Amino acid sequence: MRKFIVNVNGSSYEVEVEEISGGAAPAAAPIQTPAAPSVPVAPVAPAPAAVSNANGSPVAAPMPGTIVDVKISVGAKVKKGQVIIVLEAMKMENEILADRDGTIAALNVSKGSSVKSGDTLCLIG
Repeated sequence: MRKFIVNVNGSSYEVEVEEISGGAAPAAAPIQTPAAPSVPVAPVAPAPAAVSNANGSPVAAPMPGTIVDVKISVGAKVKKGQVIIVLEAMKMENEILADRDGTIAALNVSKGSSVKSGDTLCLIG
């Protein structure tokens, strides 16, 4: 047995290497394993449930990201081209626009919600 000190990401480990005859690769066994650091996770606001029986044209998330602002509410009248939701993706704020005139029939997200590409953000009736 041979002992070695190995540094990995600032942590030192003492390992023992067993010499094996016959040309096989030596096996290393760590003696000390540091505990994994604890990383706090911030809670994410859950998305509100969609209004049941709502009919309308879906407005989908064009990319994954986080909702940073919701500028409409259920029942609000919107015009085509109006900013309805602001989505942050890759440290950039993207304005989601109404694709038609209408009334918001359902709102599926709230500020702080995480969305995937293609998720329905709201319905415009």
